[in-house]
Amino acid sequence: MAARFVIVDHDTPLLLPPDIRDWVPADHLVHFVMDAVGQLDLQRARVNERGTGDEQYPPGMMLGLLIYSYATGVFSSRQIERSTSENVAVRLLCADTHPDHDTVCAFRRQNGALLAESFAQVLEMAARCGILKVGGITVAIDGTKVLANASKHTAVSYQHAGERMRELDLEIGELLAKAEEADSKPLEDGLSIPEEVQRRQERKALLAKARAEMEARAYARAQAEQAQYEEVRARREKQRQEGKKPRGRDPQPPDPTPGPKDQYNFTDPESRMMKAGSGEHFEQCYNAQAAVEVESRLIVGERVSNAPNDKQQLVPSFEAVAAQAGPVKEVLIDSGFFAEEAVLQIEQGENGKRNGGVQVLAAVKREPHGRSVAQLEKRDDPQPPAADASFVEQMLYRTATRSGRARYKLRQQTVEPAFGIIKEALGFRRFSLRGLNKVSLEWTLVSLAYNFKRLFHLGARLVAA
Repeated sequence: MAARFVIVDHDTPLLLPPDIRDWVPADHLVHFVMDAVGQLDLQRARVNERGTGDEQYPPGMMLGLLIYSYATGVFSSRQIERSTSENVAVRLLCADTHPDHDTVCAFRRQNGALLAESFAQVLEMAARCGILKVGGITVAIDGTKVLANASKHTAVSYQHAGERMRELDLEIGELLAKAEEADSKPLEDGLSIPEEVQRRQERKALLAKARAEMEARAYARAQAEQAQYEEVRARREKQRQEGKKPRGRDPQPPDPTPGPKDQYNFTDPESRMMKAGSGEHFEQCYNAQAAVEVESRLIVGERVSNAPNDKQQLVPSFEAVAAQAGPVKEVLIDSGFFAEEAVLQIEQGENGKRNGGVQVLAAVKREPHGRSVAQLEKRDDPQPPAADASFVEQMLYRTATRSGRARYKLRQQTVEPAFGIIKEALGFRRFSLRGLNKVSLEWTLVSLAYNFKRLFHLGARLVAA
């Protein structure tokens, strides 16, 4: 018997218009995105109320298109435009319409308020589904470096900028002297002395602007650190007056001048050079922060900073937790966030009283990976520290008890997998936009897409408000 094959006919046209919904499985992510976006209040969307110009695409469709695209690893506006023709699920979402990349990019850039409001509404949706517990939650806070839309090779250091400016001055003087010499050797064809002088003057002006910006940053940094310096110095002076010897060296006053290795990037000046990977190399990055609820593993707070480390990020990242998730009961952080002043500000509030019973569990120092045999052995809880024990000793006790170890272990099981999913499963490793405000907007969109996909995989059954 001869082999038989399924007939594949590319030439016979369809007799009736097909229903695109029949081409997408009923349990597909796109159906969940469409249904969930349909329940959102989109009043914050920016639309042309005057009715002038071309017809607009509905905000619900555009928002759903962005969320679905980011949830499936498509971030470029041109790739999103292409998917509206090539991807059946996207064609279903767009009802076979095709917004171009300019429209997609403009909607994403102009609707930061809509994205923030939608992020909060999705958390309310998760609470109605019974997936997110409201109030008394435990959150794990961490940060991850995400590449900026700029190359580190377009950056210049403060020292190199100064050296290059001096070199340009010499080159400009050499060219001007050459112009005055009647018998000087001519330049290559197509080059002229006035143009070469102007080119170097423009480059010098850019370098001068970069150095001025780095000087302004250094001054602002010194002003921000001055209060902490005064506090530490006063505390050490008080210890001396009481007859106690302060530990360590006296603090040095903040330096308002830039360091020789301070960087300025010409493509995205608000991005920073940061240690990436295992800390063995540097990349042009932003510091993306997230607060993840430990039971649902939903992102309940997000923000972006251009600070290269997390030392000053605990308080603003804690305050970024959406009110829709309810009061926070416990915060889990690693040693990179630990600072006594920040922890006390969260636990006590600005008025010095308990801030709703919030407790912070933090690693005081970096621990090596793996556990020793002594750590594997069953052991009793240590004795509580004395009433006058230092804050570091008190924090060490919190994470040394059996219950404290179990609670703190939730941090690495919660926020680090969320970052892993965003970077590996979604493939989001570089921002498409530039500037801190626009990058923050895009991180909100990434967090929103992550939460949508998380709810979908948890089998959330949408409940109308």
